[in-house]
Amino acid sequence: MSGVSSPQPPARPLATTLGLAIVAITGMQLMSTLDGTIVIVALPRMQAELGLSDAAKSWVITAYVLTFGGLLLLGGRVGDAIGHKRAFISGVGVFTIASAACGLATDGPLLIAARALQGIGAAVAAPTGLALIATTYAVGHARNRAMAMSAAMQGVGSVLGLVLGGALTVVSWRLAFLINLPIGIVIIAIGLTRLEETRHERLKLDITGALLATLACTAAVLVFTQGPPRGWVDPWVIGASVAVVVFFVAFLFVERSADNPLVPFAVFDNTNRVMTFVSLFLAGGVMLTLTVMIGLLVQDVLGYSALRAGVSFIPFAIAFGVGNVLAARAAPHVPPRWLIIGGGAFVLAAMLFGSTLTRTIPYFPDLFLPIVIGGFGIGVISVILPLCAVAEVGPKEIGPVSAITLMVYNLGGPVVLVVIQAVQTSRTLYLGGTTGPVKDMTPSQLDALGYGYTYSLLWVAGVAVIVGITAFGIRFSAQQIAAAQHTREAVEAGEL
Repeated sequence: MSGVSSPQPPARPLATTLGLAIVAITGMQLMSTLDGTIVIVALPRMQAELGLSDAAKSWVITAYVLTFGGLLLLGGRVGDAIGHKRAFISGVGVFTIASAACGLATDGPLLIAARALQGIGAAVAAPTGLALIATTYAVGHARNRAMAMSAAMQGVGSVLGLVLGGALTVVSWRLAFLINLPIGIVIIAIGLTRLEETRHERLKLDITGALLATLACTAAVLVFTQGPPRGWVDPWVIGASVAVVVFFVAFLFVERSADNPLVPFAVFDNTNRVMTFVSLFLAGGVMLTLTVMIGLLVQDVLGYSALRAGVSFIPFAIAFGVGNVLAARAAPHVPPRWLIIGGGAFVLAAMLFGSTLTRTIPYFPDLFLPIVIGGFGIGVISVILPLCAVAEVGPKEIGPVSAITLMVYNLGGPVVLVVIQAVQTSRTLYLGGTTGPVKDMTPSQLDALGYGYTYSLLWVAGVAVIVGITAFGIRFSAQQIAAAQHTREAVEAGEL
């Protein structure tokens, strides 16, 4: 519901050249992407130094992804309500302060809390940064270049995070977070001087809905992180399971009665789109779980250094990009369900092969092949599913549906990850292994840990199969996907 409009800044001509403003906007995207991959290669060092349990180690990843994914839609609404510049700088500020807290953390709870705060900052800064592109640059060449730089920065951040994270972790894992301080300060300085405030209107924000969605996913993560060590009939585990149901039901109730619901239920009226969201949720889980499991496998079991682990993942990023490009070109000609099934088949093959790996395997070709094949398959899926989500959607609904798509993808990651990590932990313990830092493990316990990791890849393969099965329910045609592709590009360029 709209309230009283705030005083609006005078209109100004939109920029026709990129200038320094694009540095601030894309710099935040670089930072948030960087932190996702840096943490993966830094985790073993964090666990060893801080004495983290396996459950706490999982929370270092999931705390960030949960708050980012759960509050992403609310973050976009905050920009609409208070102005995109104000929201963007506030989000960057929170992210930067949280990064300092991560780098200075002396125990697991403080690190996890700071990671959650990072996610909150990113959830506000990321969507408002994209909105600032539209309000800063004129339609045509300038906006197209800005959008291209924004998209490219995400890919650069993923690869750079692996290499830079590995290099910094060799010195200290704390540098993986502290490097955000100078970047954040520069972004804020440029933003204050080069970005213009946007028109905004006071809105009633659906804070309750955002918190309930985040709490429901958090409770689900708690169930699967505490289930293996405590036992599935432990009162805390049972209580968390009940909380999942309560929070989710409450979320549905709140969303149906909210003035400005985060998730308008009208988007679920189309069966094809519902199946798309289910596939997106699971695909997000496959992406995060695969990268985390392989990242831990090569360090904990194969004995790779953080730098070597980061470098070994570069072929994954390249294959992912190739899958993106080829899928985008094939989308107007091939029905999307076949492309999704094809991508899932690549992931399935990679994971089945990966499940046979042992502690003695060389990087090439035994590890290289599943990394490349799996990366290519996920790259295909990650392009096609977002296009399916916006198929048959009008230009005005492209933005909201795209935001929901990103939220679903991000929330699927931690939920699937913790389920498979629970399976991995249970398998390791069943084979006589143990949990905790690998430096304290005997050779037989390391073998058990390795078998636990490779067994978990079979479960990743199972999720990939479910993605393929779900894809059969997506009946959009290649022509509809081509139209969605064109409409989304036109909306992003400001032509619609």
